[in-house]
Amino acid sequence: MSKALILCDCMGSQTLDPARISEASGLACSRVHSALCTSQIESAVKALGAGEAIIACQQERAIFTDLAEELGVEAPGFVDLRDRAGWTEAGVDATPKMAALAAEALVQVRPAQAVDVVSEGVCLIFGPGAAVLPLAAQLSGDLAVTALITDGADLPTDRGFDALRGRLKRVSGALGGFEVTIDALEQVQPGGRGAFTTQPPRDGGQSACDIVIDLSGQPALVPAPQKREGYLRADPRDPLAVARLAFEAVRLVGTFEKPLYVRLEESLCAHSRADQVGCSNCLDICPTGAITPAGDHVAIDPMVCAGCGACAALCPSTAITYDDPPVAQLLRRMEVLARSFRAAGGAAPRLLVHDAHGAEMIRLAARFGRGLPGDVIPLELDVISGFGHAEMLAGLAHGFAAVTVLLAPTTEREALERELALATAIAGPGKLALLEETDPDLMSDRLYDAHADAPLSDPVLPMGNRRQIARLSAQALNPQAEVPLPLPEGAPYGAVLVDTDACTLCLSCVSLCPSGALIDNPDMPQLRFQEDACLQCGICATICPETAITLKPQFDLSDAALGQRVLNEEEPFACIECGALFGVKSTVERIMEKLAGSHPMFASSDQARMIQMCDNCRVNAQFARTDNPFQGGDRPRVRTSEDYFSKRRDH
Repeated sequence: MSKALILCDCMGSQTLDPARISEASGLACSRVHSALCTSQIESAVKALGAGEAIIACQQERAIFTDLAEELGVEAPGFVDLRDRAGWTEAGVDATPKMAALAAEALVQVRPAQAVDVVSEGVCLIFGPGAAVLPLAAQLSGDLAVTALITDGADLPTDRGFDALRGRLKRVSGALGGFEVTIDALEQVQPGGRGAFTTQPPRDGGQSACDIVIDLSGQPALVPAPQKREGYLRADPRDPLAVARLAFEAVRLVGTFEKPLYVRLEESLCAHSRADQVGCSNCLDICPTGAITPAGDHVAIDPMVCAGCGACAALCPSTAITYDDPPVAQLLRRMEVLARSFRAAGGAAPRLLVHDAHGAEMIRLAARFGRGLPGDVIPLELDVISGFGHAEMLAGLAHGFAAVTVLLAPTTEREALERELALATAIAGPGKLALLEETDPDLMSDRLYDAHADAPLSDPVLPMGNRRQIARLSAQALNPQAEVPLPLPEGAPYGAVLVDTDACTLCLSCVSLCPSGALIDNPDMPQLRFQEDACLQCGICATICPETAITLKPQFDLSDAALGQRVLNEEEPFACIECGALFGVKSTVERIMEKLAGSHPMFASSDQARMIQMCDNCRVNAQFARTDNPFQGGDRPRVRTSEDYFSKRRDH
């Protein structure tokens, strides 16, 4: 059964063209209603009864969802055509954008994987007694509360909750799995008459809880506490904020779904090799501390991860990929938006990437101001901080004339700014931008005033991982590029430069290269390089004993980057015994010059000759020498039965 788009012009406040929308989007369109949520709701009942309906209204979503529940049918889909397209400046043909948004509503969205988090309500409240004890008493009926008093306040005689003194040293984990370490811990001695006494203080007390409430008034004990689920904090001097914490805490009991925002392929990680640190982008950018070193790769704690996606945007090797949504799904949405816009008669669409804050800005701008320009197509994501250079370039490759990311006050900006600089170096100026504006009217004005060049006349469909997407998009955007594009420092693409005068072809760089960009030749002393595979992680430059390697960030879009080229090579040395080629001739000669006749182990000519032998001949020569270090004494004669019998006869 094909899906049907149920249209409503919201009391005649927008112009709808069902025929053009249907033709470009592939959706069957209903007649245009004017009051679908009120006087014409019977039409909605019929549409819901027929099934596979998409309501072109988000404002009254609750009404249609409840209606479907009453009818016992599946809830309809929804797409907002009015605020994002219909309510715009007079005289603007919004039909191409409406068709694009309608077509996008058909894209299948794969739900993110999730795990269950169980919180049984074990709660730790810490801070000064004047703030902690009243809140502990208030919550003790709903939660299993422990009050950690960090000052000299008296311990309560009420045993409705546990109370102790100490200093919270460390907090790790998240909702349902916090682990805490307490120093100067004084636990209550519950017996005796009068005020409770405490045990002698001790350091290193360990405990676990589901919820942590921080009323210390001090810096948080976890990074980005606002993103750490189950970690609640407020200024103890603000009664309203403390009361709000009580309301939030009682809601954190039960079983919750925790999305698994990112995937990690450890074998692709270029964090380190042989204790030599290379890439640390994800470690440096993670706001919550969910990423930690784990040997040659990193580890991600999914319970602590808040899903900002910055790590995936900056990962040079695609070891970390964002999964909510996957990049392939995001590219599919962009492709559908651009293609459907053009199919409905649009010419040069611009893409506006935003989150829930941006969606509210768009609604306010539409209702009370100019709305969005007719050529600006909004694309809403749960988080935008992971919208990296590959996605920006892919938007242009799909045929958008410009890609703008609308920032929210809470958006993590560092990764976006770095990725914007990289994408601009590849695509050229004037096509990509971050828009930081919290006034809906000013946001509209900025978009109306912005100028964009013509989009690609022949859009492409970049596919694969993020590196492949970036390369295919860059080639489409730079069809005439004859030399590599210069990139900013820290870019994940580039060349390795070798000082051939300093390089000894020890090949340490080859053995540690995490991506296989540096390659040896088993048949001769040679260092080869494949630029397309290079991550610019810097391990090769760090490990080189001769400091002969430097990195050059650039993007070579030619086919030469996909092949191997020789960075350094030398003539091999021929074994003086068997003629087999081994080692590097200049290195062997240098060793002979420095050691022969001067080093005790190579004082004689026979000893020095072994430097010029291959492994097999050197071992043979050692065994043939009279002072062979591997030679033992004479083997004892095997004793036989006759030996024993003869010995007995002699006695």
